[in-house]
Amino acid sequence: MNNISCVIIDDEPLAREGLASYVREVDFLQLNGTCENPLELLQLLDRQPADLIFLDIQMPKMNGIDFLKIMQQPPMVVITTAYPTYALEGFQLNVLDYLLKPITFERFFKAAGKARDYHRLLNKSSSSATDKSVQEEDYFFIKCGNKYEKIPIEDILYIEGMQNYVNIYTLKGKYITMLSLKSLEENFASRLFIRVHKSYIVAVNKIEGIEGNEIFIQDNRIPISRNYREQVIAQVVTKRLWDKK
Repeated sequence: MNNISCVIIDDEPLAREGLASYVREVDFLQLNGTCENPLELLQLLDRQPADLIFLDIQMPKMNGIDFLKIMQQPPMVVITTAYPTYALEGFQLNVLDYLLKPITFERFFKAAGKARDYHRLLNKSSSSATDKSVQEEDYFFIKCGNKYEKIPIEDILYIEGMQNYVNIYTLKGKYITMLSLKSLEENFASRLFIRVHKSYIVAVNKIEGIEGNEIFIQDNRIPISRNYREQVIAQVVTKRLWDKK
């Protein structure tokens, strides 16, 4: 797969250099440039388009959220900010991730991984029909003991990660297989499944309700961890919320 070209926009020189050093550590990222305000970014993108923007919010002349709103066809965006209050608005604008400063390399790498997976999905969706990944297929197979079981994507309710295996809960029953939760998350389309806890991935269209820190799917209650709750609400509820104005 080709490298993901990226640009960094932040009005703080130390923040720009910190992110640039992270980019240089990730072998599938290629840094096209850095800038300190949205006007410079537009000029940079005119000269050399990028696949991914690491975007600060509080900047002179125009903040990052307002900049996103005026972009007609923005590339992938990861917000990098010291302000948590813009998270919901950011996800409504379809940002890939929302990183709060100070940003650790581990958290940065996780966001970069999301960009890689989404970039891969975009590339494969534009290729020929014979070059599809499991994200675009209707089913996949897993090995359960000595048997290969067919798992229709549409049948999956949620997946529970254990230490060395996963439990896949479907409309037809429960399947146990020696896979990691991370490998399944990387292969599933993000619009169909969402991570809600370090041990759980759920099918978005099977969610029947959310109350407190629990998701309801049929008779099952799946916990939402504090680290994922805001993103779950933003991606699952906010976009489809009918509310009194």
